[in-house]
Amino acid sequence: MAANLDETEEFRPRFDAAGLITTVVTDVADGTLLMVAHVNAEALRLTLETGIAHFWSRSRQALWKKGETSGEMLEVSEVLTDCDQDVLQFKVTARGRGAACHTGRRSCFYRRVQAGKLVFTDSTRLFDPATVYKS
Repeated sequence: MAANLDETEEFRPRFDAAGLITTVVTDVADGTLLMVAHVNAEALRLTLETGIAHFWSRSRQALWKKGETSGEMLEVSEVLTDCDQDVLQFKVTARGRGAACHTGRRSCFYRRVQAGKLVFTDSTRLFDPATVYKS
């Protein structure tokens, strides 16, 4: 089956047993890895229809329109799939203050593993999460 998917022009996303596809989100301008999330069929449909990234939150078990609470929406310029269509890449422009991470940072990847510890590579917050995500 994978061989057929390798060369087809037909988009046939392969959702896992939980109905999800891992989605890598990168900045369209400079390629920075912003986040990794998951989409289900509805999130993918809404993303393709609206041009705004939608995901499936595994922790909340709910559809999630990125930036709906924070204003940090991700405008999708391009959706790519890997060879066997079980991983997606969203190339995006971050709107709002430019933060893709719920911590208020540009990217969710702001720490490096070094000698068994985490070292911050970006401590700059573009917004205060305590203010934005008041419960």
